[in-house]
Amino acid sequence: MYTRRFIISSLVGLLGSAAVPSWADAAARKSPPLPGRKPTPNAPKMPPRAPAVVILDPGHGGRDPGAIGVTGTEEKDVTLSVCQSIRQALAGRSDIKVFLTRDRDTYIPLPSRVAFAHEKHADLFISIHADAAPNRSARGLSAYTRAEKATDDFARRLADRENQVDAIYGFDAGATDKQTAAILIDLARRHGHNASLSAKKRIVTGVGHRVQLLENPMRAANFAVLRSPALPSVLIETGFLSNPQDEKILRNAKSRADLARYLADQIAPVAMDLREA
Repeated sequence: MYTRRFIISSLVGLLGSAAVPSWADAAARKSPPLPGRKPTPNAPKMPPRAPAVVILDPGHGGRDPGAIGVTGTEEKDVTLSVCQSIRQALAGRSDIKVFLTRDRDTYIPLPSRVAFAHEKHADLFISIHADAAPNRSARGLSAYTRAEKATDDFARRLADRENQVDAIYGFDAGATDKQTAAILIDLARRHGHNASLSAKKRIVTGVGHRVQLLENPMRAANFAVLRSPALPSVLIETGFLSNPQDEKILRNAKSRADLARYLADQIAPVAMDLREA
């Protein structure tokens, strides 16, 4: 009898009542301490786990419309709507915090978007875009991580076009101040590029069961907004506004909300795993 009481009392003392079956906890409370032995104090409760922080970056904005669709749909509107819907889909969770780099139609320089992620101590950075291509038959979702050498000419041209945005619309990336440069260096030291590759694969594989994917959807190119190699970062092209079918999907509020929900379902577990890492 004393042996059993000792085991139960030790379990409660070492692990706390939450880690012990209710019957064992009750038995320990009823049993007197062993003769000559002081009761073991309960272990301190662990503090609640901090939520994972996800930064959603709606591409373009303000004076930069991004790609223009067949019927005039502007990329900046699509990306903001999708990001807002992803945030809404995750709003009920206490284990994830979601922030947007922009929450209205405004122009944000690329380095400022990355700096914002640093300020929020992001676990995952997701930049949302909608593409356009000379070949109107091209369609489907794709995802990119950063690489010095692009996976193909298409990826290289896409990155070149995105990276020219700041120069075209009045921000000189070469004049980035020392504080922002320090932020980028710090981010690079704190995380690994492999986390971005893993996040890209999990997100694309997950949504691929629900949406049309571009051929070879997991790609890489030297995107400026992904140049914090230590911050797990993925750029998602939600479709092609130059393709009538994709534009129709991205123009429709319900279709955008469905896409956002599918993305949210994949982003959440990725962010949680990165928080645990």
